[in-house]
Amino acid sequence: MARSTLSPAQRAFLEERRFAIVGTKNLDGSPHLAVMWYLLDGDDIVVNSAQGRIKDRNLAQDPRMSLVVEDEYRWIRIDGRARIEHDQTIAQADIRRLASRYYRDERKVAAAMRDNFSRQHRITYRLPIQRVAGEGF
Repeated sequence: MARSTLSPAQRAFLEERRFAIVGTKNLDGSPHLAVMWYLLDGDDIVVNSAQGRIKDRNLAQDPRMSLVVEDEYRWIRIDGRARIEHDQTIAQADIRRLASRYYRDERKVAAAMRDNFSRQHRITYRLPIQRVAGEGF
C-alpha cells in the first residue's frame, strides 16, 4: 500500500549503504533506468549526476522520478517530482557527501573529487518523498 511518509524501519533501511535504481522517462516515452548512489537527507532522496547524461535530459523535460532500493525480499519505491540543482557549490558538496558514503575512505574521496567530479558540471536531484511503496517492513 502506498503512503506519503517513510516508516522508521524504511528510513533505517534507506540509511544503510545500498544502491538505488532511478527511473526517468525518455523523450519517446520509454523508461530509462540507472543504478546510482543515493542519500536520504531528511525527507528527500538526493542523487547526483554529471551534466549531459540521459537522466539529465529526461528530468529537464519531465521531473517525475521513481527510485527503487532493494535487498532480496525487502524493497522500497519512492515516486515524486525531482527538484533540479545546478549550483556547483551545492552539487559538488552533494557528490562529495555521496562519495564519502560509498567509498568510506577519505583518500579515495579526495582523489575522486580532484581527478573526476570537480572537473564535471554536477547536478543534484532532490526527490521529495511524496509516495512510498514497499514490502518486507
